[in-house]
Amino acid sequence: MEEAKKQSIFAAWISLISNVLLTILKTVVGLLFNSQVLIADGVHNAGDVIASAAALGSMRISSRPPDEDHPYGHGKAEVIGASVVATILLLAALYVGYHSIAALLAPIPEAHVVALVAAALSLIWKLVLYVYTIRIGRLANSKGLIATAQDHLADVYASGAAVIGIGLGLLGQMLNMPVLAYADPLAGIVVAVLVLKLAWDMARESIDILMEKAIGSHELAALEHIVRGIEEVKRIDRIRAREHGQYIIIDLRVGVDAQMTIQQGHDVIRKIKQAILSAHPNVSEVMIHLNPWYAGAPKASEAEPSVSIGDSGGVRVEE
Repeated sequence: MEEAKKQSIFAAWISLISNVLLTILKTVVGLLFNSQVLIADGVHNAGDVIASAAALGSMRISSRPPDEDHPYGHGKAEVIGASVVATILLLAALYVGYHSIAALLAPIPEAHVVALVAAALSLIWKLVLYVYTIRIGRLANSKGLIATAQDHLADVYASGAAVIGIGLGLLGQMLNMPVLAYADPLAGIVVAVLVLKLAWDMARESIDILMEKAIGSHELAALEHIVRGIEEVKRIDRIRAREHGQYIIIDLRVGVDAQMTIQQGHDVIRKIKQAILSAHPNVSEVMIHLNPWYAGAPKASEAEPSVSIGDSGGVRVEE
């Protein structure tokens, strides 16, 4: 996991530098050859510079170990960074949409091959960056880097639309079909819609994590299966798990033989923790509360899964 974190930080730096260079390239070429979709794409990339910097900063903060003020670590810093990226994408989508609609109502400028080449280079560059960052982001479960990858994907859409729009404009000039020149601003509108949806999905995921939404049912069932596999666990009274940035925190209430000593209970907790952590490296914290189980009460195989009960007077034992 430590190596994955280092790779994610390096990938974030690559993304930041790339966004700076692409912003310069697309904005200069767009202004020189009056391509509205390329100018809009360049402005979007300027927002990407801010988004990449925010993601990189949040990733560096999230890698800090727990301290007195943040005993659960700094993992949610990446979620905050992802929400910043989502906000920038939202603003970029509105900007691109507005200027593309305005361009439809204005005289369509002449398309140029240089603008097409710049858009094609951006498309290839961003596609490579997306594949690279999404792979490392998923490997490290880095919300900040995954958000950066989604930002690259938005640029793939934008650059692809620019290639199509400028290309059709050039084709229209060759075939004496001026109507094809309108493909440039129309492509910008399509990009705005795609980026808007991407921003909404990212924002919703960030809000879910900040609001302590539970992990998926399949992941929770896998954790429950591990706990039920511990011989000393007679019953699962409650199991909850939530994402805390790039890692997961788990809360457990389990029933064990009421005749156990404190030392035996402590050993059971250690056994449960080791089983979960060895199977799920992205779990950082497992908090376990032991409840007394008496002979004749339902066992783990007989009880309903993930039943939430009130405090039954059990003792919370931790290492």
